[in-house]
Amino acid sequence: MLRLHTYFRSSAAYRVRIALNLKGLPYEAVPVHLLRDGGQHRRPEYASLNPAELVPTLEDHSQAITQSLAILEYLEETHPIPALLPTGSSERARVRALALTIACEIHPLNNLRVLKYLAGTLGIGDDQRNEWYRHWVKTGFTAFERQLTREPVPGRFCHGDSPTFADCCLVPQVFNARRLNCPLDDYPTLMRIDENCERMEAFQQAAPALQLDAD
Repeated sequence: MLRLHTYFRSSAAYRVRIALNLKGLPYEAVPVHLLRDGGQHRRPEYASLNPAELVPTLEDHSQAITQSLAILEYLEETHPIPALLPTGSSERARVRALALTIACEIHPLNNLRVLKYLAGTLGIGDDQRNEWYRHWVKTGFTAFERQLTREPVPGRFCHGDSPTFADCCLVPQVFNARRLNCPLDDYPTLMRIDENCERMEAFQQAAPALQLDAD
């Protein structure tokens, strides 16, 4: 069975949980709490599995795959049905670009270790830190909304009428944006797609509140 080292609030791990559910793949969830015990991801046994000391990590037989988008690509190659990428090369590129807008342009600036560095090392207060977070969400979501609407209007999801990598990335980022009280009224297409995703059991079961380590 697949083993997913995960943290309930990690948006990167959340992406992978969604993809596993969409593909109907059973897996064992192995919680790695990023705040308890000084950060369980820093333990030597986990660092030996993932040298970057980040979640998620997917174990499949004797190999450990890191980085959420690499894991999604691995799942797509090893379990191609149902597909989370469209068939045409230009369409696949569009979906990957949407996914990377979240994974590379928003998430790295707002993940837990960056926020902890801003507060702990640089001494930035909560109000300024939250403003930092909201600024980069606004910048990224504005670009995402434009990407969605500059081409033919999307269907129920980011690309057509079935979920793709882009939707796996979008929903966790919207969850985090709501948790940090980011204004979302300027992104009607994005929000419509998020609502459609949230109606699906695969997305519902991946939600942070339903995970073993939720607190």
